[in-house]
Amino acid sequence: MEKLNLTDAEWREKLSPEQYHVLREAGTERAFTGKYNANKADGTYYCAGCGAELFDADEKYDSGSGWPSFTAPVDADAVEEKVDVSHGMRRVEVLCAKCEGHLGHVFPDGPGVNGLRYCMNSASLDFKPREE
Repeated sequence: MEKLNLTDAEWREKLSPEQYHVLREAGTERAFTGKYNANKADGTYYCAGCGAELFDADEKYDSGSGWPSFTAPVDADAVEEKVDVSHGMRRVEVLCAKCEGHLGHVFPDGPGVNGLRYCMNSASLDFKPREE
């Protein structure tokens, strides 16, 4: 996948302050405040930074965590994972493979066949309903 490399100034111009904080500074929105946490519509979730396709609504479920949760990305190559030892714990950070924007974290407590919960920030996502 071809990477999208923008300068800090270009990212700040392109993104809202909240999106910039989450995607470029690895921030986290408060639980239960994101616009996609309770979204049950059928469609696809894309990276709010670069538009890359990330998650399908068929993989979304209510984890009770307060963030949109998915059992898997649309494709293993859509995201990258790296160890995150910030905040005094070991977690696995999930990044957009195209723009390397911070999306959230993945945890080994999901209901899917792979047992994973991709816990994403709404601010890092754009949603497009599936056409009928």
